[in-house]
Amino acid sequence: MFRRALLPIPFAVALAVLAACGSSNNNPPPAAASAPAGASAPTAAVSAQDALATATPIKHVVVIFGENRSFDHYFGTYPNAQNPVGEPAFTAAAGTPTVNNLNQLSLLTSNPNFLNPANNTFFAGSGVNPFRLDRSQANTNGQSHDYHNEQLAYDNGAADLFPEFTGNNAAGSGSTFGTPGLVMGYFDGNTVTALWNYAQNFAMSDNMYTDTYGPSTPGALEVVSGQTNGAVPANGAAQGDNVIADGAGGFTMNGDSDPTGDHCSSTATTDNTVMSASNKNIGDLLNAKNITWGGFMGGFDLTAVNPNGTTSCQRSTFSPVLGGAPKTDYTPHHAWFQYFATTANLQHTRPTSVALIGQTDPLDSTAAPVHHQYDVNDFFAAVTAGNFPSVSYIKAPAVGDSHPGNSDPIDEQAFDTKVVNFLMQQPDWKNTAVIITYDDSDGWYDHAYASPTTSSADATEDQLNGPGVCNAAGASPGIGVTGAAVNGRCGPGTRIPLIVISPYAKVNYVDHTRITQASVVQFIEDNWLGSTRLGNGAHDATTGSIMSLFDFTNGGKTPTLFLDNNTGTKLAAAPTN
Repeated sequence: MFRRALLPIPFAVALAVLAACGSSNNNPPPAAASAPAGASAPTAAVSAQDALATATPIKHVVVIFGENRSFDHYFGTYPNAQNPVGEPAFTAAAGTPTVNNLNQLSLLTSNPNFLNPANNTFFAGSGVNPFRLDRSQANTNGQSHDYHNEQLAYDNGAADLFPEFTGNNAAGSGSTFGTPGLVMGYFDGNTVTALWNYAQNFAMSDNMYTDTYGPSTPGALEVVSGQTNGAVPANGAAQGDNVIADGAGGFTMNGDSDPTGDHCSSTATTDNTVMSASNKNIGDLLNAKNITWGGFMGGFDLTAVNPNGTTSCQRSTFSPVLGGAPKTDYTPHHAWFQYFATTANLQHTRPTSVALIGQTDPLDSTAAPVHHQYDVNDFFAAVTAGNFPSVSYIKAPAVGDSHPGNSDPIDEQAFDTKVVNFLMQQPDWKNTAVIITYDDSDGWYDHAYASPTTSSADATEDQLNGPGVCNAAGASPGIGVTGAAVNGRCGPGTRIPLIVISPYAKVNYVDHTRITQASVVQFIEDNWLGSTRLGNGAHDATTGSIMSLFDFTNGGKTPTLFLDNNTGTKLAAAPTN
């Protein structure tokens, strides 16, 4: 089924963008007068971002941060797709490397979740083996994915209690698709076709984990700060599954509490939290060096009006894949930088001009500065105008963010390919890297258990290695922002996908280095900031590096790859939209 591409940039908008920049230094220089005979050709203008000294040839990194998918759920049988008639086909290239996934025969036919009788309650005497979800089943229920339940599902490393603890127990009776057994489902290259094609033509990791167990907000914090301790709940107390006491007089974020003060956040004080003044994120380090950056969120511009007439916090988008009512574009608890006073834009104030996107925009003496938080449409506008920030974190409108219940893999790939196709046609593609990764696994089954390196011992929430226990030989206590040992940071958590797309990415390469969400922070620090670290117990100091997914000796020669927004299949040429 063909669908309209998400987030088009109308011609009129592009003209408005150029007009807004005026005589900004980000515009191409006017045509020069004819040079005298024998004079050298004028030197092309170099942007401020490209002029920065970096440790690698990468001058722009774009992090597309998706929602709620485990590695096995998307790559469980990679590179082997079923290829039924009527679905986009995928055929692997010769020499595709081996991946740690469900292709191990015993995991597909005699899975521990099939054999464990504790899962039998739901399935009349039998558990569930992993099973393929068809492209027509892209719209699924979400699973249970809180800090506590994910640990129970991994059952001290046996990874055999997913239907029991992370399967959606609120799902109705009937077929497996509508029961907790859905947690064992996986997609292949006939549905997540774009991601499989990116993996074939660029580099991916099969050893990427969340830094801690739990849902979206902890992952959003880790990928910008490497730290979930230091939470300050608006009600001053623990918030059930959202914020737990850390055992050292403070709190750790374990759930999806909205950022306090965000214009679109919940009005309940029991569901609002910020991070303490002691917490730092990568934006703080970039600001200190005057390096341009931004967090670009779908639905963040409260002045925009969608085609269906919705605006402000209620902006919404309809998807024919999902059906039903349109989905609200902006999700406060996904907004990475809104939890930090130094980087938040709580009233969603618009930038003064496109030319100032990525900078700390001062506005005027009577207004607070705009702290680097924008709408995803502002990213397209800024890059189109020649103002491509050095560091960009991007979140799709909710319909395209991949989160089950408000998104799906088909809408997700429409967004991802729109961004990547757009960037590959820019002059700066030659020194750009796109990182696609996720905030959490949603509780979807993934067989690859990671023995904890960061221990925790909350009597209720920690259950990984026994009641009140998350620990293993050699694990160190989680360190909070005050330097004290704290609870609530059990990790690594669950395995998730990570793909690097760049002219410098290795081709058809699978990296096995253990990395986590904080590895994204570490890459930015190593490339732009001389390996400065955030400190205060952040995981950027201890996690693995993503550098081995790149080949910086190839001269930036990894070919471009344009994909169809709807099918994820290869295009013969760059798209025009």
